[in-house]
Amino acid sequence: ELRIGAPISKAVFERLQELADLEAAHRAALRALARRAHARFDLRRRLLQKQHPPAAVDGALDRLAAAGLLDDGRFAADYAAAKAYRGRGPARLIRDLLALGIDRRVAEQAVQTSLADEGIDPTRAVRALAEKRARQLAALPAPVRKRRLTAFLVRRGFAGAEVRKVVDSLAF
Repeated sequence: ELRIGAPISKAVFERLQELADLEAAHRAALRALARRAHARFDLRRRLLQKQHPPAAVDGALDRLAAAGLLDDGRFAADYAAAKAYRGRGPARLIRDLLALGIDRRVAEQAVQTSLADEGIDPTRAVRALAEKRARQLAALPAPVRKRRLTAFLVRRGFAGAEVRKVVDSLAF
């Protein structure tokens, strides 16, 4: 019923505005995903910060998920694999994923499978990281070095018993 020069009813105008908002949110989400991968929660937060209406944001995210462009499971696995190579332990990876809005079950499964797929053994990783950090702390007295090394490894997300075992095995 749209014609050039004809007046638009309020209902039609509101519907056109909703569709325009949906399209704008969709394009903004695509631009964000083109730069890097995002979790659904994180992307929703970013779009809302940019003043997109919540209904339009949810519709845009649903469209992206239906197209296979937004998948929290895939994002979590990729994130865990990338960050594990940089020396983060399983607990830290799970905590980071939870902060990004990933469900706990999805985060735990992603960390477990990505570590296995990438061939990263947390026990060997904590030992290599501890040896490297111990060399950096070599000038400090032994008790200080041991305390700082333990705190560093725990912050990196390795388990307490595992950290204690590795730190005790290093010669101080």
